[in-house]
Parts: sequence; structure tokens; C-alpha cells
Amino acid sequence: MLCNLCPRQCNALRNETQNIGGVCSMPEKPVLARAALHFGEEPSISGKNGSGTVFFSGCSLHCVFCQNSVISENNKGKAVTINKLADIFKSLEAKGAHNINLVTPTHYVDAIICALNIYKPKIPIVYNSSGFENVETLKRLEKYVDIFLMDFKYIDEQKAKLYSFAFDYPEICKNALLECYRQQPKCIFEGGIMQKGVIVRHLLLPQSTRDAITIFDWVNKNLPNAYFSLMSQYLPLYKAKNMPIINRKITSREYNKVVDYILSSGFENCYIQNISSATKEYIPDFDFTGI
Repeated sequence: MLCNLCPRQCNALRNETQNIGGVCSMPEKPVLARAALHFGEEPSISGKNGSGTVFFSGCSLHCVFCQNSVISENNKGKAVTINKLADIFKSLEAKGAHNINLVTPTHYVDAIICALNIYKPKIPIVYNSSGFENVETLKRLEKYVDIFLMDFKYIDEQKAKLYSFAFDYPEICKNALLECYRQQPKCIFEGGIMQKGVIVRHLLLPQSTRDAITIFDWVNKNLPNAYFSLMSQYLPLYKAKNMPIINRKITSREYNKVVDYILSSGFENCYIQNISSATKEYIPDFDFTGI
């Protein structure tokens, strides 16, 4: 296949075992690093039983601070067939997962759709993405995805270029989120567990409080029924530990400024991560569990 699934528009040649000319560098056949119950997501996603999380290897965004760089940059993982992927969905469902959580799935949309055509679980399907998405790709997921768990990383083009090599990220992410919201305009819960809806995540970066507030305001205005999730777990990992400005954790002052603004807004659909979450405990072991 000639791949243009993501906004990079690589036109890469991808087959079962090769990727020629693509930014994600991954083949057409899905490569996984872990498939297991996961408890590190928002409360309405993890719940008591855990989220049935499938971590795909490779990524089209390449953030310099990626906490999962061993799989997103080094491409650690095992290739599986589409039938095996469907079996993994079925196995996670049988273990009591509240949902099937597809992490960094963009470059495997074709395989995911094929697997869901083989076996569509009775629990929600979560599309857990960087927010760097083609609208046309998202439209193909309309009959398959129940919950969009989407990042909104940057509102500033220069930061998007510096930290993720994607100056056009802000506009692309806005359009992607609007499409997700069109598909799932209401958040529906059963027993405290989300069944349908949109959650917009923003990871607060050092010296970026104004950006965080601007992103929150955009979500509040344009996606009023969605949930906003402020994440404070930033660590200077991967290349970030050697880069000015982002080579540190966020400060209490930065955290409190954004939290106070959100709380004063009256917007109720919020998750706010505690500042003490900035530890490596949120990084899973990519040991091929469940593959």
C-alpha cells in the first residue's frame, strides 16, 4: 500500500514487512509491544477492572519528550496477524476490561478496521491518539470507535515544530478534534465508565501555561460536551533531558496557575492530574505481555 493515513502524507510504500519512505517506519502488518489491563488512564477509562490497552509500535509524530520512546522511536515490538489482533481484543474483553484502548493506532487504522470486522467487542473501542490525525482517516472509524481519547499537545506552531517536527500540528489537531466531536458529540457513562464520547488531553509543559489555558479555552468553546484532561506527569525524557526549557518538570506555580484557571471557568467536565504524578510509574513495561 502507498500510505497517507497521517498528516505527514509520506506516500510511503508499506507492505507486511517493510516501510519504504515513511515517517512512522512501520510495516503494514501491526506491531505490538504490550496488550494488557492498564490502570493509568482517566478514571472513567480505567475504572476498577482496567482498560484493555493495546500498545502499537511506531509513531508519526516523534515528540522529543516521548515517555514511550522505546516503542515509538526504537520500534520495539512483535508483529502479529490481523486474526491475532482480533483474538487479542477478544482476550482482553474476556479478562473484564472496560474497553479496548488502542494506543498510537494511526498508522494501523487499516489493520484495526480489518480486525474489528473479524471480532467487534461488546465493550467500547477507545482511539488513543496524539491528535495528529487526518480527518479523512478519522471518518473511516465512525462505525468502529466509541471513545476518542485525543491529545491536544500544542497551540503554538513553533513549539510544535521544535518538539514534534510538525509546525502544522495546531490546525490539524483542531480539525481532527472537531471531527471526533461530530462523531461522538455526547459523553455517555454506565456505572461511572465512559461508553461514548471525547476526552481531550493536554500535557502541561514547562513555560507553557498560556498555551495550556488557550487550549482549554478552545475546548470549552468548541467541544462543550467533551471532557478536558489536564496532565501534569511531564518528565524530561528521551531527547528532552538535553534541551533548554523542557529539561525539567513543571513547577507548582505553573501547575497551580492552570488549575486555578480551569476551576474558575465553571467548566465541569474535567480531569486534573495531581502534580505528584510526574514519575516513571506511568510508563508501562513493554515486555510483550499479551501478544
